Amino acid sequence: MTALALTASGCVTVHGELAVVPSAKRTEAARALKDFTDAYNKADKAYDPALDADRVTGALGAINQAGLKARSITSPDGNPGHQPLELADARFTIPKKAGWPRWFVADTDSNRDRDGGPEDNRWVLVFVREAPGKQWQVPYLTILSPDEVPVFKTDKDGWGEAVAADSEALSVAPKELSAQYAAYLGSGEPARFAAGPHTDAWRESRARNARLPGLTTQYVDQPLTGGDFAPLGLMTQDGDALVFFATRYFERQTGAKGVRPPANADVKALMTGEVKTTLTKEWVSSQAVLVPRGGAGASQVVVSGRLQGVIGATGS
Repeated sequence: MTALALTASGCVTVHGELAVVPSAKRTEAARALKDFTDAYNKADKAYDPALDADRVTGALGAINQAGLKARSITSPDGNPGHQPLELADARFTIPKKAGWPRWFVADTDSNRDRDGGPEDNRWVLVFVREAPGKQWQVPYLTILSPDEVPVFKTDKDGWGEAVAADSEALSVAPKELSAQYAAYLGSGEPARFAAGPHTDAWRESRARNARLPGLTTQYVDQPLTGGDFAPLGLMTQDGDALVFFATRYFERQTGAKGVRPPANADVKALMTGEVKTTLTKEWVSSQAVLVPRGGAGASQVVVSGRLQGVIGATGS
């Protein structure tokens, strides 16, 4: 993926193609969802990252592959508690765009929470296809309540509208979100992110855990925007946008004399070196945010969902 994945509808030459067309047929989108689910289940059952490596990419790919790699070491015989993932009631929003890569969003009901109730969470997945002949892959997954999934803008034929990476119609251009979010987590500025569990509450939690008896923790947040980690967004019916983007952060824990920072089995499986006084964990985090339209009086960016995972660790 490149930042051009967020190109707004218009005549743009990509790989020699000018036509503005739907990114996928609806039957193709349904097939891509099934293929992803089948591969995900095979990999989860066997704890084998190779079994779904070609169905994930970007932020989800980094998190998924590291998690499976760790569990393949801690549980080499596979997943004794495997329960097949089921994704039903799929609602596809497929934008029209020129050239490649192409992408769409699937809003689904999963069997991983309270089934059949009004408060069932929705699994919202972004699918990307980089070029003709390539497979559909999932770079972003977020889990939202039904109320948090916006109504997307569609044309008379039901096709969605992608958001330009440098869109001036929004209070924050999608290409700026990763850097601004990383800066906010570190300093509290820019103060354009609404209060919530993934913003001020997360910063407060970090502050509380920064100094514990015998253990200090430092965080370094970085933007993650290149290649497969490019942001992707869809316009909503009311003129806002739901945008998916990624960040990376490092969590460095240092023990006092005689204290070793704790590392669970999954972290140890990904770790290089030996924990003596310091443990540094590398995380990838993906966010789904509702970005308001620009102009005077624009409201704050709401971080609706966040999915994160450790992808590496170093002991020293």
